[in-house]
Amino acid sequence: MKKLLLILTVGLYSAFTATAQTTVDAYRYSSEELSGTARYQAMSGAFGALGGDLSALSVNPAGSAVFLNSFASFTASRRSSENEVGYFNQYNSNENSDYNFSQAGGVLVFNGNNDGNWRKFTLGVNYTETNNFDDNFIASGVNSRSIDNYFLGYAEGVPLDLLETVEDESVADLYSYLGENYGYGEQQALLGYQGYIINPVSNELENTSYTSAIAGNTFNQRYSFASTGLNGKLSFNFATQYQDFLYLGINLNSHFLNYDSSSIFTESNNNTGSETNYVNFQNRLSTTGDGFSLQVGAIAKVGEMLRIGAAYESPTWYNIREEAAQSLETDNATEGTSIINPGIVNVYPDYTLQTPGKLTGSAAVLFETRGLVSFDYSYKDYTTMEFRPENDIDFEIQNRNIEDNFRAASSYRLGGEYRFNNLSLRAGYRFEESPYANETTVGELTGYSGGLGYNFGTVKLDLAYSRAEYSTATPLFNVGLTDAPEIDRNLSNFVLSLSFGL
Repeated sequence: MKKLLLILTVGLYSAFTATAQTTVDAYRYSSEELSGTARYQAMSGAFGALGGDLSALSVNPAGSAVFLNSFASFTASRRSSENEVGYFNQYNSNENSDYNFSQAGGVLVFNGNNDGNWRKFTLGVNYTETNNFDDNFIASGVNSRSIDNYFLGYAEGVPLDLLETVEDESVADLYSYLGENYGYGEQQALLGYQGYIINPVSNELENTSYTSAIAGNTFNQRYSFASTGLNGKLSFNFATQYQDFLYLGINLNSHFLNYDSSSIFTESNNNTGSETNYVNFQNRLSTTGDGFSLQVGAIAKVGEMLRIGAAYESPTWYNIREEAAQSLETDNATEGTSIINPGIVNVYPDYTLQTPGKLTGSAAVLFETRGLVSFDYSYKDYTTMEFRPENDIDFEIQNRNIEDNFRAASSYRLGGEYRFNNLSLRAGYRFEESPYANETTVGELTGYSGGLGYNFGTVKLDLAYSRAEYSTATPLFNVGLTDAPEIDRNLSNFVLSLSFGL
């Protein structure tokens, strides 16, 4: 076992790297895609002042009180993504698609006395898939920086004694020991040292400085990434109508998420003087979580044609659990091929993530039964994302990074519908500002949508198509090798909803 003295001397450094959570994780679980019923998506989600749709509840919970009768709807969708990836002047493209049930819910309408002030109240429940994490891409190119920077970044300050195995101790045993007693950073230093990527400046056990075993020049790099999972919200709704002009509502939301990702980074070089010429570094992450949020909203009729709405959604407070695993393979001129596959699953302590709250203001103009035009504006301050417990030193650093790298962002949604007898034609547009201060890590989003619906009486059938475009430039690693592939992303949805009036 390692000496207690070393535990005390490295303890402060370990606190900075005890977990692997980053601001990228915070944004992933705070973002949302356009999802819901076909009618909702066809109008780009501009429903804050309209109501009368199950997915409108996710914007403004007062919308359920607009229903005249009890109502239920179910939605299936085909989501497709296209990625155009650029990395050091080399380009790749890929497509991915899947089918899922993205919405299901119903509302019960209880009509009151028309002579009283409170004309009706409603009870509703609705499930919505708020984000889909299915994604994959490949980035490849020739870089002047090596993966050695990643391992050097974590190794600096770590005593060599922590990276050397003792008698009857395997590298896997030591990897497990470091994870239990130190943290993520020391494990990365161990991989780099035992994988012959980094060398100590001296062979003294107290050594804390390292150099690279990879000579500089150019490096052929390939990074493949794949992820699956989703973020879902189950809303329990109560709303009421006051006289003929005001609707009020509240949602109690239960959230859940699951996210699985894997990445494979390979690098090769023929550089003169390079001891190690090949690296294969694999990482896997599995995340589950559950959370709670609250929404309140109101819709008011202003005359016969105009409706206005306002809604507030509280932050979501998630309790998140994460597990990760790693492996490393290298080819060294002296040592040959080295494979470090600890077979260890790092189970990190549960933590809490607070996502941003959201304010939405809406207006809609109704042209009797012929059609409507609706507009939503939303404001979301991403600097309020927060990892907890706040007294965790690593989380303090990540929270400061959030304040420095994020900003408040606005979104705009415009939708319209034209009715001809039982047929409805719909279209929409949306624009979302970048939540990042640099506006490049995740860029601005532009989306278009359209669709149609047919009312058979007690049954309604709706179809929609939506498309969104934005770009990302997320670093491959958060330490050392922070080069970012530039990805132009296109998301599209074909949506079918079946609704029943009761």
